[in-house]
Amino acid sequence: MNELFVQGKILKSDAKAIAVVGSRKITLRGVGLTRKFVRALSKSGLTIVSGLARGVDSVAHKTALEAGGRTIAVLGCGLDIIYPSENKKLAEEIVKHGALVSPFPYGTKPYPKNFLARNRIIANFSLAVLVIEGERRSGTLSTAAWAANQGIDVFAIPGSEATDWLIEQGACIARTPKDILDNI
Repeated sequence: MNELFVQGKILKSDAKAIAVVGSRKITLRGVGLTRKFVRALSKSGLTIVSGLARGVDSVAHKTALEAGGRTIAVLGCGLDIIYPSENKKLAEEIVKHGALVSPFPYGTKPYPKNFLARNRIIANFSLAVLVIEGERRSGTLSTAAWAANQGIDVFAIPGSEATDWLIEQGACIARTPKDILDNI
């Protein structure tokens, strides 16, 4: 699984990317925080990387596009299978202003085990990982763990089980987008 499949374009400027991840069950607070942070990070020239999942991922991709920025979606299935299916139009827009990326060949279904590999790639594509919100047991934490183990900075917004736990474990606190921009 060393090959990456790509639709769209990956540019040299995408080396300046930040992963934005969090709960599929996004709260209203999470929507507001995701929009606030992604808008500022996109306007600062960073590419937003996420996993095209429901919740934080979808809001992050949409907000990056609305801000005129670039975004990369890493899939846990083949590029011919958009999961979740309600994100097909979003995926089409991402291809025009960024890229869809997958380590899986066409026809690969979105099996649960695939999302751990996806999370590793999300982390490795990024200068830092921002965790918006999440539950204590979630896939979001696997992305943060991959990043931390690779020496990639992990930022967390206080106020949810996952982010408060990450901060206890040494993640950088992100109260404003400036907290991230000053550190990367």
